[in-house]
Amino acid sequence: MPSLNGQAVRSGKLSDPPVSELSPCLDRSILLLYLILILIGLVMVTSASIGIADQHTQDPFYYGKRHFLRIVLSFMLVWLVFRIPLSFWKNNGMVLMLGSIVLLGVVLIPGVGHSVNGSTRWLNFGAFTFQVSEVSKLFLIIYLSGYLIRRSEEVRTNAMGFVKPMLVLAFASGLLILEPDFGAAAVLLLTGLGLMFLGGVRFVQFTLFLTGTVAIMILLAVSSPYRLSRIISFIDPWADPFNSGFQLTQSLIAIGSGGWFGSGLGGSIQKLFYLPEAHTDFLFAIYAEEFGLAGTVILISLYALFAIRCFSIGKMALLGQQVFGAYLAYGVGLLITLQAVINIGVNMGALPTKGLTLPFISYGGNSMLSMSFAVGLVLRVYREYQQGESDSSAIGSRRRRRTSNQRMVA
Repeated sequence: MPSLNGQAVRSGKLSDPPVSELSPCLDRSILLLYLILILIGLVMVTSASIGIADQHTQDPFYYGKRHFLRIVLSFMLVWLVFRIPLSFWKNNGMVLMLGSIVLLGVVLIPGVGHSVNGSTRWLNFGAFTFQVSEVSKLFLIIYLSGYLIRRSEEVRTNAMGFVKPMLVLAFASGLLILEPDFGAAAVLLLTGLGLMFLGGVRFVQFTLFLTGTVAIMILLAVSSPYRLSRIISFIDPWADPFNSGFQLTQSLIAIGSGGWFGSGLGGSIQKLFYLPEAHTDFLFAIYAEEFGLAGTVILISLYALFAIRCFSIGKMALLGQQVFGAYLAYGVGLLITLQAVINIGVNMGALPTKGLTLPFISYGGNSMLSMSFAVGLVLRVYREYQQGESDSSAIGSRRRRRTSNQRMVA
């Protein structure tokens, strides 16, 4: 009997497969939620843009087709980022941060940046336009995740450990405000503050900086006639429903018309040249009109589940001593959640208009690609966490086999 057991162990029939032969570990929850949100976006972009696409291009599915092509590119990007080890991002975080700030500055150079509706946020490469702010948010999160590892003790014990990265984020946010892109600046600062809080910064320092940030944002908002008019129209859009408050009143009409279960897919009235930006920033309003309160609750629940899963993966990575991956997962969860909350808040009249897209759903290639990039990062964090567990299991299994062989020999 001992010889049979020894032969079975030597032949490998009872042993675990080598770690290198194990298939890559994918987090099915994140992947499933991502696919569901992407498909909802494809359906809603096609539905919301039929009227304007038919008027401008004589092809009612023009925007739907372009959105589908961007989804295909997004899938490729998720796969590519998933294949890149986290060590690459960890080692190059500083370079990525500096590069993103340089690009934010380049956009502001007259004649270089491409302007749309009074905002200069893009670099025009002919066949496509590149929105720097979308990539900058991710690169700065990567930089901050690495900083929290390198300076972990300083962050917890020294005020400068907290102030230095926040000055970098404040400078980047200042460049975003100059574009102007107040929404992206707010998301970037809030995500950075959230990561610093999770990194163990002192509560008093965090509170003081948060208070100061909010105060500065309020001053910037009221100091600009353009932003001030948006705030006034946000407070009482019905005071001027055919001018400054037009977009918000039309959005509220769309949401209110949805009722409990909506008018059904394709049944929206507001998308027929009433609500501007119906397939981009205000797509949530059309979704609420067509699927009602029930559909809205489902959509918000999907975002909540996505955020919870990102934080769950972050916690697992942290317990597995993979701190960089943990902060990356936390950062992605914060970024996507904050952007979704702000977009939905704007559509419902709870926040001033910001010009932010609804993650994974709104029409916009730069937003879709950057959010897919973020999903690829989270999937990679989960994979490396699982590989770490597999390595530990394999080591333990080999030790148990060696002990068993020694006993049989004895």
